[in-house]
Amino acid sequence: MKTMEQVQIPKLLTLQETADLLRIRYWRAAELARRGVLPAIRLGRQTRVDPVRLKEFLDRGGQALPGGWRRRPREHAEGTA
Repeated sequence: MKTMEQVQIPKLLTLQETADLLRIRYWRAAELARRGVLPAIRLGRQTRVDPVRLKEFLDRGGQALPGGWRRRPREHAEGTA
C-alpha cells in the first residue's frame, strides 16, 4: 500500500481557473461541467477540473454541446401577446 508521500495527486483547477484558461465566462464553464461536457469532478458542492484530463479533452478536439447553445424561447404569460 502506498503512503501519502508516494501518491501524486494533481492540483485540481477551480471552475474559475478553468474558465480563465479556456477564455470563457465562469457560468459557461459551470454549465459545461454540469452537462458533463467538461471533465469535472464534484466534491460536495464544489466542482473541480483535473488539468491532465482537461488537456486530454482539448487534445481530442473538445466536444460540442448536444443541442447547441440555443436557449429555449421564453413562454409568454397568459393574456399577453
